[in-house]
Amino acid sequence: MGLTWEDAEEIALALLEKFPDTDPLTVRFTELHRWVTELPDFADDPKDSNEGTLEAIQMAWYDEFQDR
Repeated sequence: MGLTWEDAEEIALALLEKFPDTDPLTVRFTELHRWVTELPDFADDPKDSNEGTLEAIQMAWYDEFQDR
């Protein structure tokens, strides 16, 4: 099975790879939602996300962004 909304760490790594120069804190949730659902390995229902889910992904992405 592909990525789901619960896979914040794996999604964060995929976003970092796809958008290496983007500071995650500058990305609006609407854009983040689109980017996540457009990932090739994403296999969850796009309607199943919420603000908390997107924030968890954004923070995981930010942690990876800072650590690189």
